[in-house]
Amino acid sequence: MKVKVLCRNPDDYVRETTRDIQRVPRNYDPTLHPFEVPREYTRAMNATKLERVFAKPFVAALDGHRDAVNCMAKHPTSLSTLLSGSCDGEVKVWNLPTKKCVRTLQAHEGFVRGMCARFCGTSFFTVGDDKTIKQWKMEAPGYGEEEEPLNMILGKTVYTGIDHHQKEGVFATCGQQVDIWDEQRSSPIRSFTWGVDSVSCVRFNPVETELLASCASDRSIILYDMREATPLQKVIMNMRSNTLCWNPMEAYIFTCANEDYHLYTYDMRQLSMPIVMHSDHVSAVLDVDYSPTGKEFVSASFDKTIRIFPEKKSHSRSVYHTKRMQHVICVKWSLDNKYIMTGSDEMNIRLWKANASEKLGLLTTREKQAQNYSQKLKQKFQHHPQIRRITRHRHLPREIYSQRKELHVMKEARRRKPEVQLMCSERSGTALSPSKKKLSNVPSLLVSFFLKCKVLLAHHRS
Repeated sequence: MKVKVLCRNPDDYVRETTRDIQRVPRNYDPTLHPFEVPREYTRAMNATKLERVFAKPFVAALDGHRDAVNCMAKHPTSLSTLLSGSCDGEVKVWNLPTKKCVRTLQAHEGFVRGMCARFCGTSFFTVGDDKTIKQWKMEAPGYGEEEEPLNMILGKTVYTGIDHHQKEGVFATCGQQVDIWDEQRSSPIRSFTWGVDSVSCVRFNPVETELLASCASDRSIILYDMREATPLQKVIMNMRSNTLCWNPMEAYIFTCANEDYHLYTYDMRQLSMPIVMHSDHVSAVLDVDYSPTGKEFVSASFDKTIRIFPEKKSHSRSVYHTKRMQHVICVKWSLDNKYIMTGSDEMNIRLWKANASEKLGLLTTREKQAQNYSQKLKQKFQHHPQIRRITRHRHLPREIYSQRKELHVMKEARRRKPEVQLMCSERSGTALSPSKKKLSNVPSLLVSFFLKCKVLLAHHRS
């Protein structure tokens, strides 16, 4: 004789407290839920619309500078501290939670060209137009003490950038050449040159800490190794790059901001061609910075906007702008991956959310679960036309919109020019010179074959 016993676990249906929602058992058999997909599609559509409704990225503006903000630096160990330098030689230390300036010092005469914090966070370095490198304490001086630098080095030329090693007391500067300095010495321990007039930016690799890269005035990007006596590699681009940034999670990947309105992501092991060309800006890109996860980066442009790009996609996922914000000179992504800081021409530092619709503050367990559920629904239906249209839509100022249309017309004209030239040459019986037959990224034989077919079809129809 067989006896079947019904066993019920109270944990499956009894609430922990009276405020909890009643637990209801559910059968996930798809035959019992024929309208599940339409219902989830409606929820995904509502979640996408609500995301755009609550997309308010601007958090705060930090005002206090008396000239344009030319450079910024993040504190390596404190999320609440931000350093900024302006074009009048003034350096300010900001407390981000209170949105107030806690310290002001006159660091240089003229522009503050660059600044960086020491890897331990106890001090920071600045360079300026007065040909000096100064090291300052991160803490403010005590009552009655004067504001003086810990160390000052007077150079022969103007320094245009500075960056500190991630683990050692070594920093690099750039100007007419790239110099490697020891903090305990007043002269560089190594100098690199490669036939350029000036170098505008130098950056240490955060993973392979002995490597560094620089952008030069001859449109080149140069890679160095501190263990070598000469530079490693050099790639020359069509236009000058303003700055670059290494990916903090992938040792060989870096992205450069170029004057031709684009950003280029390179693998240093294969510099003959960029991995991705990121395009959406309508003016020169002035600065770029990666998120701590390495999956996205933010760019600042002369067109008065900042854009957030996924690392492996050519178009931006979001664009931030305001009516009062002028040319954005510098940008930083916070180390907690939640905020973006920008410094612009009109003397303000602005704080933005990295995710425009993200709710600030602590979230309850139910809010986190609802947020994750909505995110999964949006990913599931992201390729549906209506959801894709709502997700991609961004409001742009009229000037940027008209410039994008003009750039699109110019791009189409450049694309059609070789086709028209070849078609006219076939009709007149004259051959083009080899230099005019070249088309980028497409095998020339295949292109000529298709174009000849198009010409023959046009003759046949006429």
